[in-house]
Amino acid sequence: MSDLKQYYENEVVPKLVEKFEYTNKMQIPKLEKIVLNIGLGEAIQNIKLLDSATEELSLIAGQKPVVTRAKKSIAAFKLREGMPIGCMVTLRRGKMFDFLNKLMNIALPRVRDFKGISGKSFDGRGNYSLGIKEHIIFPEIEYDKIDQIKGLNVTVVTTANTDAEGKELLKLLGMPFRN
Repeated sequence: MSDLKQYYENEVVPKLVEKFEYTNKMQIPKLEKIVLNIGLGEAIQNIKLLDSATEELSLIAGQKPVVTRAKKSIAAFKLREGMPIGCMVTLRRGKMFDFLNKLMNIALPRVRDFKGISGKSFDGRGNYSLGIKEHIIFPEIEYDKIDQIKGLNVTVVTTANTDAEGKELLKLLGMPFRN
């Protein structure tokens, strides 16, 4: 079991029960999954970008990503339905906790002028989304071997019912919120 999972069970759960006064242990919010997504509009012209993004996302996540395809055709972007335009990976259980630990303690502090992440990116149901402009903040990516700096979306899905519960859960786990 990962250190973060043990910390959640031993430290975070009692604090959440104390703060929100849950009567049933099933009410206690927990992490459900983490979804990593790289959208590459430039992959329309250069398909090799998609191959490198898939390889780099598999290094970051520790499992093979799925190539996402366009759902609609858009003539202005020269995009046809079914063209590959990105890749995504869903992390659950052990890999999810390992990635979250790596994100909070290693990757985010490597961002230049890092003062914390915004606490306003919740969706109203306790899920948090975070945009990362440069994927090179992860230690697995070798700067010399990349062809282009890519952006990355990270969505943390929780079982919390409200944003306050979700924010408290992530804050107790160690997410560095600014506000």
